[in-house]
Amino acid sequence: MRCYFAGALFNLAEKRFNRELTDAVRARYPGVEFILPQERAAQFLHLEDWSARMFADCIAMIDASDVVVTILDGPDADSGTSLELGYAYARGMPIIGIRTDFRGSEDRGLNLMLANVCTTLLLEPLDDLGALADQVADALRALPAEG
Repeated sequence: MRCYFAGALFNLAEKRFNRELTDAVRARYPGVEFILPQERAAQFLHLEDWSARMFADCIAMIDASDVVVTILDGPDADSGTSLELGYAYARGMPIIGIRTDFRGSEDRGLNLMLANVCTTLLLEPLDDLGALADQVADALRALPAEG
């Protein structure tokens, strides 16, 4: 199963969390492959048209995936993440939304549009990355098999 990982990736803490969570999920569900845009971004940053290239790559990687796993933390979800979710939803892809943030705004801290594009929502703020990885792995296993 190929998973596109959508979420903020703009500072060390965000990138580290993304990597640690995907590594922990892989350890629990070895058949899963994650595509992390943060690992692909460096190849575009030196180019004059880097943003257009990075955008096209993200869309292509969503197209090449079976499911989107997304982080919906913060007072409002990252705008790029929101676009990725809308695109995946329009394609009929399953989306697993994760919110570890205990701050609230709207319905359990999520905009109603974001909450409703998700096939599965994991909304419990957890202090244990392993427990969160267990929940994500279980949600991935629960998706219907393709074919």
